[in-house]
Amino acid sequence: MTRALMFQGTGSDVGKTVLVAGFCRLAANRGLAVRPFKPQNMSNNAAVADDGGEIGRAQWLQALACRVPASVHMNPVLLKPQSETGSQVVVRGRVVGHARGRDYQKLKPELMAAVMDSFSRISEGADLVLVEGAGSPAEINLRAGDIANMGFATRARVPVLLVGDIDRGGVIASVVGTHTILPEADRDMIAGYLINKFRGDVSLFDDGISAIAGFTGWPCLGVIPWLKAAARLPAEDSVALERLTRGEARALKVAVPVLSRIANFDDFDPLRTEPEVDLVFVRPGESLPTDAGLVILPGSKSTIADLAFFRSQGWDRDLEAHRRRGGRIIGICGGFQMLGRQVRDPQGLDGGDTEAEGLGFLDIVTEMAPEKTVRNIAARSAVHDVALSGYEIHLGVSRGPDCVRPMTFLDGRPDGAVSVDGKVSGTYLHGLFASDAYRAKLLAEFGLSGGETDFRADVDAALDEIADELDRLVGFERILAASAPIGR
Repeated sequence: MTRALMFQGTGSDVGKTVLVAGFCRLAANRGLAVRPFKPQNMSNNAAVADDGGEIGRAQWLQALACRVPASVHMNPVLLKPQSETGSQVVVRGRVVGHARGRDYQKLKPELMAAVMDSFSRISEGADLVLVEGAGSPAEINLRAGDIANMGFATRARVPVLLVGDIDRGGVIASVVGTHTILPEADRDMIAGYLINKFRGDVSLFDDGISAIAGFTGWPCLGVIPWLKAAARLPAEDSVALERLTRGEARALKVAVPVLSRIANFDDFDPLRTEPEVDLVFVRPGESLPTDAGLVILPGSKSTIADLAFFRSQGWDRDLEAHRRRGGRIIGICGGFQMLGRQVRDPQGLDGGDTEAEGLGFLDIVTEMAPEKTVRNIAARSAVHDVALSGYEIHLGVSRGPDCVRPMTFLDGRPDGAVSVDGKVSGTYLHGLFASDAYRAKLLAEFGLSGGETDFRADVDAALDEIADELDRLVGFERILAASAPIGR
């Protein structure tokens, strides 16, 4: 009989994604058929599932940890924020519309049927399903119609492990406070808790565990220190960008402006593995560094809105100065669209204004189209003639004179554009830098060596390292004992 266990956090960004991925890999290494599941995710870092359609990047990573193909049923509801108050709603991989926060609350009861059906499908043939919650169950103002946390757990009868982040402080209060404000039926679903991101001597928290037990009666299943290997995994949420700091001075500085609706920023993780590359995420209020050799415009969930945001930061002037200095520019997906002369959205699909002047570094025009392109693809670099692989997730078609010089070939068709002098280029391909051969060719243009790290193999090795650490610190038997047969 299939068993299941859900991980919920005392807040956002407590480390649930990495813990679920690590325990998924641990279960897989023990020979179990294990599957990940997240009822509802909110992220602009999306992946294309093997059965087609969009899911959160975290569930793609967790499927990799399980050594199984990713499925849209692993993340049946995905919200992709387009503005401060509204999101694109993706159900089982397909866009079904847009909703503002209050309107979405009304939709949630209707989405529960899709969530439960997907959970049933994922459970078929599995020994264990590890479920990740979203945000915190303590957000009791959102409890009515909830599908992300206790609403799902109580409906599916899946026990819960609560995860607290000690690094941010107040972990005792957050665990005890969650116990205090949860309704009794929700509180009864919690089988115990984990303390995550501990620094120093773990025994110093013994009194903390005793205090939590006195207030809640919940058992502590483990105190987990910072897992160093987690830094080698793709980050899911833009909250992680706040922790990425500039490294030491290196041969090539690569600057990535953090757009207000930045999407799929894990595209750049492979560049962080390069010893001679200093990858800098430029935050709002900062200028693009004058010593950058390469500026990369990332993907965006709302290209026209982020064009306005880009200009509001003065980055258009910085980029023009970078270009005059002979610097290189690459645009990925929405960043590629921004580099053109104009972006048109006559049907208002992008969630804002219907037309905007582009940055003008590529002679192309982009027009948004109703049909969203979502697919995994085999690709090739048109410039360097090396194999690539990745995925497309975008609205819009780009055309213009610079497209006669494609940057890539996607499933054999030309894609993207390159300026006449070759200094500015763009593509719709996500995953470009994950190709070790491409990174080597790109860095060679700057007189550097690179591409020696097998990025995909390193991610896989990091999952194994995390699994081994969790086995040592918590023990798989504890996790299995906390789970329960589905339906009981």
